[in-house]
Amino acid sequence: MGEPVQTEVEVEPVNILLVDDQPEGLLTLEAVLGGLGQNLVMADSGREALRQVLAREFAVILLDVQMPQMDGYETAALIRERPASRHTPLIFLTASRMADVQLVRGYSVGAVDYLFKPLDAEVLRSKVAVFVELAKKSALIRKQTTELVQREAEARRLADARAQLLVDLEQKNRDLEAVNKELETFSYSVSHDLRAPLRSIDGFSQALLDDYAATLDDGGAQYLRHVREAAQHMGELIDGLLALARVTRSALHRQEVDLSQLARDVAARLRNHERASARQVEFVVEPGLSAEGDARLLAVVLDNLLGNAWKFTSKRPEARIEVGKFVKDDGPAFFVRDNGAGFDMAYASKLFGAFQRLHAAAEFEGHGIGLATVQRIVHRHGGRIWAEGRVGVGATFHFTLGEGERK
Repeated sequence: MGEPVQTEVEVEPVNILLVDDQPEGLLTLEAVLGGLGQNLVMADSGREALRQVLAREFAVILLDVQMPQMDGYETAALIRERPASRHTPLIFLTASRMADVQLVRGYSVGAVDYLFKPLDAEVLRSKVAVFVELAKKSALIRKQTTELVQREAEARRLADARAQLLVDLEQKNRDLEAVNKELETFSYSVSHDLRAPLRSIDGFSQALLDDYAATLDDGGAQYLRHVREAAQHMGELIDGLLALARVTRSALHRQEVDLSQLARDVAARLRNHERASARQVEFVVEPGLSAEGDARLLAVVLDNLLGNAWKFTSKRPEARIEVGKFVKDDGPAFFVRDNGAGFDMAYASKLFGAFQRLHAAAEFEGHGIGLATVQRIVHRHGGRIWAEGRVGVGATFHFTLGEGERK
């Protein structure tokens, strides 16, 4: 019988128990079976064999029949009583030809074969190799079964986690819908309930100025103008808050956006609005700037950034505003740069907070919501925004737009 083909999957060496009360018998078995590359365990008595069987599992046991105190049959019977070794293959080794009744006794206690001494090395090696291969395949099947069970358990765990995630997501969506409804209610209240008294304050103040100008001295008229300005400023703050709320809850509609064209459109509106002032402002817009994003929201970004640049260069006789792009280690970033009033970098962290201003209202008008709105939009696009500036030299606002940017 030839040696069986080895499985391609690597399996740990198996244990083979060699039982013989004669040292030369054990040496012979070791010499014949050593080339199989398995773990050979020696026992010189039936009791020692039992101790080894209690300690580990074996692919096959070679058991000498004629041993003192406890012969091979008694040893085999005790091995078979242990559940873990009940089906371990047993090969009896004997130096004498036995009667049929002895053969039957051996098979009755679980022997799978008899080998007669002197042993034929090739036959012995081939028979043991068969059981070694069977043990390896059994071990491989057990290993694969265990892995399959583990994968199935992991798949069930992932499926349960995914199902729970969907449940949590549905709950969060419901919570978000509730929050959005509350925001809509709040926006409606702000838009209507707060605007009404402001309109009354502004209207009656103007009526006093128009109808009772003759009875008001200069101080009284000035006070009324301050009241109107405060009411109008409050209206602007309300408009800014509503715009910020809309940016937060509106859905994103991504598409390829021509940022260069958006910047040129904003520049044109600024020039038309300020035409009477005859300001000298140089706009430099890098051609070919594009990004993936919401066109409406990105227009708000450029409108605020360019509007700020226009405002803070108002005291420059030769103002310059530049829109462009540069490449960072983690990708491209866009910028809006001006040579205006600038700011102190020590206060840069306050730039993007709502109602935060680094310049006095008397110096530069505004309500401090524009940059907060810009930051919200950039964050919603998966990007970030930061600023650099020097007092009296100018400011640069950099921003990225996440994975949707085009180089």
